[in-house]
Amino acid sequence: MANKSIKKKSALGRGLGALLEDSPSMEKNISVGESNPAGSINEIFLSEIETNPFQPRSHFDKEALQELSDSIKVQGIIQPITVRKLSRNKYQLISGERRFQASKLAGLEKIPAYVRTADDQQMLEMALIENIQRENLNAIEIALSYQRLLTECDLKQEELGERVGKNRTTVNNYMRLLKLPPDIQAAIRDTRISMGHARALITIESVDKQLDIFKRILSEDLSVRKVEALVRNETPRKSTAKQPVESGKEIANLQNQLTSHFGTRVNIKSDGKKGEIKIPFVSVEDLNRILEILNL
Repeated sequence: MANKSIKKKSALGRGLGALLEDSPSMEKNISVGESNPAGSINEIFLSEIETNPFQPRSHFDKEALQELSDSIKVQGIIQPITVRKLSRNKYQLISGERRFQASKLAGLEKIPAYVRTADDQQMLEMALIENIQRENLNAIEIALSYQRLLTECDLKQEELGERVGKNRTTVNNYMRLLKLPPDIQAAIRDTRISMGHARALITIESVDKQLDIFKRILSEDLSVRKVEALVRNETPRKSTAKQPVESGKEIANLQNQLTSHFGTRVNIKSDGKKGEIKIPFVSVEDLNRILEILNL
């Protein structure tokens, strides 16, 4: 049978479903082996499926997994898992590991699965995006997944926001959490402090002061508003310790720091006595993002 060329559409901005359906290496309903053609749904033996080596989440709650297993015993698999075919009677998970593990617990021999084709980078990207779209991820897990998409999948921040369906401000807020000390990141991960607490702490440059306020949050059960007030009180003391910016090299360094901080090219002009700082924006949404960083 002659193969028909299929024009692919960009998967940007449409999440995991778009990646699964428009994977550059996939052609629907074209056989990748003797049986179970790509783009089809098949009943596949669990013993023929290996887990995804790119799965960004290694821990699954045992109680929740058992509850899912009990549901599968009664209702069966409602949503098929997604796999790629490696060879005859050998598959690898792309998404759906909880359903896969719960089905094994339930004693199933076969499981319904979409058969797709994907290279290693697409596997990683699909696994990360599915992971991000889960509702029970903590903020640090989301931030780490964003970081992996940027570094390992070679995405730009604009592309990342489109892939995961989030605006640039939201992505930036999560990424900034990774600049916090490990103790504070662990507290975010374990939900001992909220995202609001963390965003207030990020604005403090001194790690020691971050940790001091963090300890007070835990010991005094401080609200986000109280933490924000504590952080504002730190600002005068922090600013008075600053040395005046004088040389062109210092201005250039500061310009680069502000550009990195705001995610847009900041321009500083100075004649040694006075000057101006320009922070450009390309849309109302971009302006709101900058205002949010400035806490205005």
